[in-house]
Amino acid sequence: MGVMVIVAYRPKQGCAEELEALVREHVPCLRTLGLVTDRPAQAMFGLDGIIVEVFEWKEGAIEDAHRSARVVELWERFAAACDYVPLRELPEAARMFAEFRPLAL
Repeated sequence: MGVMVIVAYRPKQGCAEELEALVREHVPCLRTLGLVTDRPAQAMFGLDGIIVEVFEWKEGAIEDAHRSARVVELWERFAAACDYVPLRELPEAARMFAEFRPLAL
């Protein structure tokens, strides 16, 4: 069994479309490299354009990803397009039932 992760990205000024494209590229790239499970990934929009992504790493694959030039390059593009946001800072996190709009992957 793998490890489920939830990550939130706030697009930098003028980078919303680029961030959406990166999120759509992210898990397929990881899957091609054998780093994530076959469990379908999910992505959604929060308030203020924040994108939340949920996916499952294969056991031990997080460390492998940090050694992959392809993944590191992708993550550098993420860093240029967004800021990572702790989940507790999402306005939705204060609600009993957090609601998001789906982002088609």
